[in-house]
Amino acid sequence: MMGVVQMMVFPTAIGDCGIVWNDRGVVGVQLPEANAEETRQRLQRHWPGTTTAEPTRAADRAITGISALLAGEADPMDDVVIDLDGVSDFRRGVYEIARTVGPGETITYGEIASRLGEPHAAREVGQALGANPVPLIVPCHRVLAAGGKLGGFSARGGVTTKSRLLAIEGASLF
Repeated sequence: MMGVVQMMVFPTAIGDCGIVWNDRGVVGVQLPEANAEETRQRLQRHWPGTTTAEPTRAADRAITGISALLAGEADPMDDVVIDLDGVSDFRRGVYEIARTVGPGETITYGEIASRLGEPHAAREVGQALGANPVPLIVPCHRVLAAGGKLGGFSARGGVTTKSRLLAIEGASLF
């Protein structure tokens, strides 16, 4: 199981983000809600029993990377340790491929599906990314629909937030 789960809310250039971790790595990231308290409450709803604590090395690296990325620095965060215990093999594969897409770059749901050897699974790729527990570390905002359309985004603000994240990174959209 997940073990002791701890959390922290931290300021970024776009608002207060949250992070959740255990002894194996980062298990969750929350993009900003309306304010720090709403971000904290959202974390506690998704990870009941979490306690606020000083970050571990993995969590601190993620906080540094998220803060840098949201300030416009190209930090790929590919060295952040995440714990995807309980995530299906298909979703792990989607997340691994998404992590190879660097800041300012994009890929489509269909391209990820093809790389997984499941060329007709674009919808399932989208569902996996919609359930991504560690956004920004697994950069689901860099995954677009066919033809360069933004597609969906499950964070507060939806596609407006996705577009904003891509703009911060300097991604060129079709």
